[in-house]
Amino acid sequence: MSTHELYTKDPGEGVWPVPASGAARFSWEYDGGRERLLALYQKGKDKQWDGAKRIAWDLEVDPNDPLGTPDEALTLYGTRYWGKLTDKDKGELRRHYAAWNFSQFLHGEQGAMVCAARIVESVPDLDAKFYSATQTMDEARHAEVFGRFLHEKVGMLYPINDSLQGLLGDTLRDSRWDMPYLGMQVLIEGLALAAFGMIRDTTDKPLPKQILAYVMQDEARHVAFGRMALRDYYKQLTDAELREREEFVIEGCYLMRDRLRGVEVLENFGIPRKEAEEFSEQSEFLHLFRRLLFSRIVPCVKDIGLWGDRLQRAYVEMGVFEMGNSNLDLLMSEDEEIAEALDRERFAAEERDRVEEVRATIAEGARSGDPAA
Repeated sequence: MSTHELYTKDPGEGVWPVPASGAARFSWEYDGGRERLLALYQKGKDKQWDGAKRIAWDLEVDPNDPLGTPDEALTLYGTRYWGKLTDKDKGELRRHYAAWNFSQFLHGEQGAMVCAARIVESVPDLDAKFYSATQTMDEARHAEVFGRFLHEKVGMLYPINDSLQGLLGDTLRDSRWDMPYLGMQVLIEGLALAAFGMIRDTTDKPLPKQILAYVMQDEARHVAFGRMALRDYYKQLTDAELREREEFVIEGCYLMRDRLRGVEVLENFGIPRKEAEEFSEQSEFLHLFRRLLFSRIVPCVKDIGLWGDRLQRAYVEMGVFEMGNSNLDLLMSEDEEIAEALDRERFAAEERDRVEEVRATIAEGARSGDPAA
C-alpha cells in the first residue's frame, strides 16, 4: 500500500526540495587522522546490523495500543472530553499518538540521513567523512525500521511536524559545513534520543522496545561523533562566530520546547487548536519529556564549547541550566548496554525454545515407538 494512503492528512508534494548551499570538499590526505574518530569509524563498521533480521518482526502488535500507553499519559485524560470517549475511542487515540510519535521519528531519521550525507560532502577532514558514511547507513536503517513499523503494525502515518520541518530546513540550507552537525547531531538527535528513551523505558511492548533500543545504540555513536568534531572545530572560531551558533541553538531549543507537542492528534479528534495547546501544556508527561529532552542537549552544547552568557541565560529561563553538568557519557553507555542486554535476553530465550522443541520431538518419538527416538 502506498504510504500516501496511510497519512491522516495530505503531506503535500511527494518530494520536498531543499536548495543545497555550500561547497563539497575533497581531501587528498589519505593517511592518518584523529585516533578517536578513526576508532569511532571502526566501531561504526563493526556495529552495523540488519533491521530485517535483528528485529523480531513476527511479534504481534495491537494497533489500538501499540506502545502500551496508560490512560494517564494521554493528553485528554482528566479533561472534560475524557468521559465522553468510548473504549474504542481511547484505543484509536492511542493509535494516533503512536502514529504521530513514530512518524516524527521516521521523518527525523530521513532528515538525519540527508544531513549525514551532506556532512560526507562538506566536512574537510577525511576521518570525519569516513565516519559520516557509516552514519548515513545507520540513518537509512532507522528510517527503514520506523517506516516498516508504521506500515505493518500501526497502519497510519502523520505528516512531518511544521516545527521539525522548519528546523531541518534551516539546518540543511546553511552553507557552513558545521551546521548539519549542530542542527542534526546536537539538537534534532538530542530531541529524538529523549523521545526514544522515554518510550523505550516505559513501554511493555517488546517490538517497539527492540526498535528503539537498537536505534539508540547507534545514536550513542552519532552524538559522540558530533561532540568530537565540533569540539575541535569550535576552539578555532571567533567570539562572533560562536555567538552566531549559540543563537541558532537558542532558537532551536525554544522551537522544540514549545512546538513539538502532538497537538495535531487532538485536532483530529475534534479538539479546537487553542484547547489542544492548553491541554498539552498541562500534561505532566509533556513536562517530563521536556526535562529528558534537555538532559541530552544541554550537556552536549556545553561540551562542544557553546556556553556564552546569552545561551546560559536562555537555559536558566527554561529551567534547565543545571543539566549542563549531566554525565552525557554515562547516558550513552547506558543506551549501548540496554541494547546489548536486550540481545542477550532474546538469544537466551530463543535458545531455551530450541531446546524445548528438541526435547518435545524426542519425547513424542519415544511415545510413538519411533526407533529413531
